[in-house]
Formats: sequence, structure tokens, C-alpha cells
Amino acid sequence: MSEGFTTVYGRNLVGELPNFVHRPYLVVTMADLWPLFSETLEGPGFGGVHLVQTLDVVELDATLAALPTASSVIGVGGGQAIDVAKFIAWRRRLPLFQVPTAMTVNAPFGHRSGLRRDGVVRYLGYAIPEAVYVDFDVIRSAPVGLNRAGVGDILCYHTAHLDWRLTRDLGKEERQWPYDEGLVGEARQRLDAVVGALDDIHDVNDHGIRTLMDAHRWGGQTFHASGWNPRHIEGVEHFFFYNLEKRTGRHFIHGQPVGLGIVLGSVMHGVGADEMVAALARAGVDIRPEAMGVTWEDAEAAMRTLGTFVREAGLWHSIADERAVDDAIVAEVRARVTAAYGPWLAAT
Repeated sequence: MSEGFTTVYGRNLVGELPNFVHRPYLVVTMADLWPLFSETLEGPGFGGVHLVQTLDVVELDATLAALPTASSVIGVGGGQAIDVAKFIAWRRRLPLFQVPTAMTVNAPFGHRSGLRRDGVVRYLGYAIPEAVYVDFDVIRSAPVGLNRAGVGDILCYHTAHLDWRLTRDLGKEERQWPYDEGLVGEARQRLDAVVGALDDIHDVNDHGIRTLMDAHRWGGQTFHASGWNPRHIEGVEHFFFYNLEKRTGRHFIHGQPVGLGIVLGSVMHGVGADEMVAALARAGVDIRPEAMGVTWEDAEAAMRTLGTFVREAGLWHSIADERAVDDAIVAEVRARVTAAYGPWLAAT
């Protein structure tokens, strides 16, 4: 299996981009990030900037005609900017260069864009970047919480594997995704590498950046490389995140709701909850609902309605199809999170 997109690690990588990307180039980024990079990228080859405001497919399609003429696209940012850069490069059939500014998700290393249609996540498009540029100093300059939260997109392999085994054991495998111990083993190697580097990831040092981004690199490409099979990398923990997002109408730092979903899924399966809570806490990912700007009541409602949500959304089989989230599960999840992180204090 391919290891993924061409990836360059180093420093001052953004400063080199204007010297070789196809001109004129369109920069796709976020409003809060653009002031940090505008001076570097607004050179002779600069063709314009698109500041991402939505992930809705219909709204994005409507913006395409108004974008300036460009010969290439540079995506600069976290998951949202990176995904929209992929979408524009796909729709315009342009060369793509990606610059992740944080380790939040594996989006820089995946072919498709994680967009929204009718409030539900849909993975659309196909774009292979010329290269992904991981600048140690750029990553380190991001809010530390964004970088640490990236472990959620790897620790989720734990619950994804439990879901896939359960589906196999119940004889409910999807025909196109029969259980594959080889894929599970490959994913487990990346999970173990990240667990072994949690302190370095917490500190956002060079080793931590390489370890987590290498894991993201594998995780991003394996969806395509395994025949668009998500089962070894995503499961009930992401379904909880999608439901929470839809119910609250809020956007989250990916690893926080996914992290809470990992704990929920582990409790529902009865496997590994202690280890997952400890790993998330050690990495410094605060999965308390209040840290995400919602309440425990919001989170508990997303837990209790999970079964209905996955069926209505047509998501693949998981523990959510077999076990309802009752008072005991909700109480256990809350107790485990509170024991690991303490009660929420407004000053924190």
C-alpha cells in the first residue's frame, strides 16, 4: 500500500511557494490566518485569495464562478481550508499545494473533501496535491490545543476496529467492506506509534509533529487505497461527532468531539475506555463538552439520539445499531471524563 502524498518537512516552506507554484495562484485560507501569510504570498504570482466561510456543497458551488482566474491552488490552514482547497482544485482541475497550519485532522492527506450536504458530512471530489508542506514552525505557532487534538483522528481507530469486528461477528458486514485483519493491523501500527509519542505530541516538538503527521499521512490515503473503505479508520466515535454538530449547529475542533465519541464508543463496547481516556488526557485534549462550547445536556442528547441519527444518515453498521445509549452509559461516560479532567470551572 502506498504511504501517501508527497510530504515535505522543514522550515520556511511557505516562503518558497511563490518561487515555484503555477502562476497566478489562488490562496484558500481562513480570515484569521490570512494576515499571518499575506505578506509572504502576495507577490508577483498572486492571483487572489478565497477566505473560507462555509463547507456546504451548494454554497461552495455558488462561489466558484466568482473566484479569480488561477493556474494553481494553495491551501493554507486546518481542515476547513484544506478541504475547500481540494474542492476548488477538483472543480477547476488545477494543481494543488497544501500547507497545513495545525495537526488537527488528516485532511491534507486525503483525496476527498469532507463537506456538508443538508447538515450531514459527505466526502466528495478527488484531488492529489503536488506536495504537502509541513513546516515545523508554522505548526508550532498554532494554538497548542489544535495540535494536540489531532490525536483524536488516530485514537479513533480503536473504536472503529471494535465496530468492524462486531459487524463481522454478527454477520452484518457490508458486501464491499469485508473485515480485513491486514488493514486493522496497519492502522494499529499507527495508533501504537501515536500512543508511544503522546508526550512529544503534547509538547508539539519536532518528533511529536513527525509522528502525528506521519500517522495522518497514512490515515488520509488509506480510505482510497483500500477501495474507499472507512471501516478501519472511522466508526461510532465520528457518528457521535456528526450528530453533535448537526444538533447544535456548531463547528468544533475535530479531535474534541471525536475524543468524547471514542470514550462513548469504548463504554458501549465495554473495551478500552480507561486507556482511551488516559491517552486523550495525557495528550492534553480536553473532551469536556464545556471546553467545546456546549453543555453536558447537548452532549447527552447527541448520545441518546445516536441510533436514530445513524439510521437516518445511512451510516455504516456500528455499536450504535446494536445498543441504545441509556442512562447507565451516559452516566459512565460523564463519570470517566470528570474523573480524568475534573469538573469544569469557568476560569479554566
